[in-house]
Amino acid sequence: MKIELIELPVPTADGVFVAHYSDKGLAELNFPKPGRTSARAVNTKGLATQILRWHRVTTDALQKVLAGRAPKEFPPLDMTGTEFQKSVWAALRKIALGKTRSYGEIAAAIGNPKAVRAVGGACGANPIPVLVPCHRVLAANKKIGGFSGGLEWKRKLLSVECE
Repeated sequence: MKIELIELPVPTADGVFVAHYSDKGLAELNFPKPGRTSARAVNTKGLATQILRWHRVTTDALQKVLAGRAPKEFPPLDMTGTEFQKSVWAALRKIALGKTRSYGEIAAAIGNPKAVRAVGGACGANPIPVLVPCHRVLAANKKIGGFSGGLEWKRKLLSVECE
């Protein structure tokens, strides 16, 4: 049974992201669609106070990361995935702002040093990019590697964090 998610726009200076909430927290975050510069009006009347609070926290955290600053608070995350993916995503959250790790370093950190490609797959499946910082993971020899939001976003996020 698929759970209905509440979808709310997150306006930023870099475009309008879209946050999706379950009854447990932030479940998904989508990058802005090209050409979409303003948020469409959303009627928040009737939404649970808890979801509105989570959305304020999400908006603040996202805007801070996009400005190269560490958020003080994150919303609860409701990330659906395999146990392996969840272990990778937990390791990603430990990478400090302005720091990077390789896929191999993440594989070693989760106790599975040969799972380098699988770590890349888990990064690509990350439903909450930016806040779960898969952009901070680089390929061997510090090469930029891939990114679900596109390499332009990955370069932008790394450049604002490392300034």
